[in-house]
Amino acid sequence: MSSYFQLFEGPLSGMMRWPQWEALLDKLNQDNDGGWFIYYVGEAVPENPLQPDAFRHFLNELDTMLRHDHQEEYFGIAYVDDMAKPTFVKIYDPNNLGSACGSSVQKVLPGWTISRAVPADLQATVHNPGGRRRWWQALFSKDRPHA
Repeated sequence: MSSYFQLFEGPLSGMMRWPQWEALLDKLNQDNDGGWFIYYVGEAVPENPLQPDAFRHFLNELDTMLRHDHQEEYFGIAYVDDMAKPTFVKIYDPNNLGSACGSSVQKVLPGWTISRAVPADLQATVHNPGGRRRWWQALFSKDRPHA
């Protein structure tokens, strides 16, 4: 089993409140050294980590999108291995939550993972909605910082 799968299946802590999410974003930005992989589940598995500018851009755009699409008092859609020294984060798409906590029979995959480990294909058959796919593709268009 790869270290990515071990991290993916390992114990993770949920962030139930927005301030926890904000603290994680601050920590990720502080640790932005060009070693983070962003995997949009169902799309091509990245082979290289993002450059710092592209990673910062992703975090900003992800935060903006989550605040727009998940207008709840609670947060509860992201999980991290270690808040003090994160190496792996799962973020669930607020428009495709199903039962993210795993209490239903059908397992819902996260929308994105942020990892220090090289990602592995979680499920090649995931169909990403057209609107979200356009959002993802626009993140790294020619007018934006590249990986």
